[in-house]
Amino acid sequence: MPQHTRARICRDCDGHATAHITTGTRHRDGTRVTFRVTCPACKGTGTARRVRPQEVTA
Repeated sequence: MPQHTRARICRDCDGHATAHITTGTRHRDGTRVTFRVTCPACKGTGTARRVRPQEVTA
């Protein structure tokens, strides 16, 4: 069943605002070296602000 939320999901990241990407190398203890990347559109919140339709004036 779909979940209903009041917040709008970011269309660029689909609500997954932060990702950890591996560089392919490892630390001395064997864990992977990663860096954190946040969605530039929502700035890591996972939600988008509502856009009001603009009025057309002629």
